[in-house]
Amino acid sequence: MRSEEMLTRGALELGIELTEEETRLFMRYLDMIKLWNRKVNLTGLKDEKDIIISHFLDSISASSFIEPGSRVLDIGSGAGFPGIPVKIVYRGVRLTLIDSVQKKVVFIKELIRELRLRETAAVWGRAEDEDNGIKRESFDCVISRAVGGLSDMLDLSAPYLATGGKIVLMRGRRGEKELETADEGIKKRFRIAECKTLKLPYGGQTRVIFAIEPLDAGTD
Repeated sequence: MRSEEMLTRGALELGIELTEEETRLFMRYLDMIKLWNRKVNLTGLKDEKDIIISHFLDSISASSFIEPGSRVLDIGSGAGFPGIPVKIVYRGVRLTLIDSVQKKVVFIKELIRELRLRETAAVWGRAEDEDNGIKRESFDCVISRAVGGLSDMLDLSAPYLATGGKIVLMRGRRGEKELETADEGIKKRFRIAECKTLKLPYGGQTRVIFAIEPLDAGTD
């Protein structure tokens, strides 16, 4: 099966019908990953099919959690996941990506130029640093894919949320267990607005995606 067909069929299984232009952008993204991987370790996955399943399809599986046109911060984006695939699907999203590895941020900036993605910015830094240049309390959604512990990610993400915002965390098959064992302090400060467990096309890998909202101060 050709890569384009694999991508479009897999996306359909996730409820997303990719246009020809979106498919073209994903294929250019794939080409750039392969090219940069020869000199920079962007991702441990080298095979085209593995990249499509475990990066592209995995990333867009979270699209239903994000409102078109919303302000999104992707923390620990690596080679652009999940933010860039979500941006390709929802072009109106205003996206900021942050990662602590400079070479990966350089790649993302080049990718943004190559794909001509508007209202998209990449920042080299750490989310916990107050002087990273990213404005707090200014995002409708903070998203992160398999980065850090659950409690740490909630504490790290919450300061960036605007009023009414949510945190979308993409976890592996043990995601539900992580939530069950979270400390009581976390449970008192956050609530699950939505939870989805799914299997990725082809490989059948299990993913758990949470949309989590901070509780108002003083809420029991």
